Amino acid sequence: MSLPRIAVDAMGGDEGVRVMVEGAALARRRHENFSFLLMGDSARIERALENHPGLAGAAEIRHCEDVIAGEDKPSQALRRSKGTSMGEAVAAVKRGEAGAAVSAGNTGALMAISKVALRTLPGIDRPALAALLPTLEEQDVIMLDLGANTECDARNLVQFAIMGAAYSRIVTGRPRPRVRLLNIGTEDIKGTDEVQEAAQHLRATKTLELDFDGFVEADKINRGDVDVVVTDGFSGNIALKAIEGSARFVTDLLRSAFASSFRSKVGFLVSRPATELLRHHLDPNNHNGAVFLGLNGVVVKSHGSANAKGVAHAVAVAARLLEEDLTARIGEDLGALGDSLLAHGNGAARSSGPSKIESDAK
Repeated sequence: MSLPRIAVDAMGGDEGVRVMVEGAALARRRHENFSFLLMGDSARIERALENHPGLAGAAEIRHCEDVIAGEDKPSQALRRSKGTSMGEAVAAVKRGEAGAAVSAGNTGALMAISKVALRTLPGIDRPALAALLPTLEEQDVIMLDLGANTECDARNLVQFAIMGAAYSRIVTGRPRPRVRLLNIGTEDIKGTDEVQEAAQHLRATKTLELDFDGFVEADKINRGDVDVVVTDGFSGNIALKAIEGSARFVTDLLRSAFASSFRSKVGFLVSRPATELLRHHLDPNNHNGAVFLGLNGVVVKSHGSANAKGVAHAVAVAARLLEEDLTARIGEDLGALGDSLLAHGNGAARSSGPSKIESDAK
């Protein structure tokens, strides 16, 4: 029996082939039962593989003449996706040659290509971008949508909750993840009509494997008392960037403070174990790998600036979702929901196609 394969867009990301191949090699050490399809410039990939014999024996190279650029609009990327490293990675999933695709390239382009090639699962109107964010507790929190859909109706938000909960059960091991809708307050009267309606459906539905506990404000996302935060892509992208910016602010502030005087430098040496723990916890490479949930296949987006460790984490996310059969889990949960929401939904979301926000979500 052939090994399950992951297709990697070796040309994506800020540093391209070297980091993508090194990241795949690191992931291969942790998931030896997986093989890889490396899409891109074959000569460059072959040179990079010379430093990673363990990966070379479990990888097939597919030469691609073209690359999707970071500045390409999703519509442009979609028209010329055939023959590009990103397009061929997704196409390999569609053809059944790979179980998942991983890319660190243009987010909007990857979403457009993936949605057209793989289509959405039955019962899902549109896919959502979900990522793991650090918390004060041991478990990360899953947040979606992070930029794929600027406007969402109540049905979209409920679908996001179902998909996020299925993903959370894999990540956290909780049989009933704690789900909340992002809102401007926790009171029942707060929020838009779409958020209010979604909350009513989630409260009323007893067949879902999740615990809906109302609303959460943005300053509580990382406290650790919620497993899945659900919102539209506009608000989610803003919240994500604010969290990432705050993390960089804290680390830069600490670095500046410890370098301000001799006594501060001595204090840094004393407190180094604590600061190293903080740096590790806030390092985005340790949480890298956003997932396009709701597709007929697994597609993982690595942050463009991720290092080899970050790419390895994104590849490991793809491997785990394949091992746990996330797509089937989402389908089962949608079946448990039945037609009640579909009968009362507002129809498809108002936005059509990929969002103009091309998020750099991890």
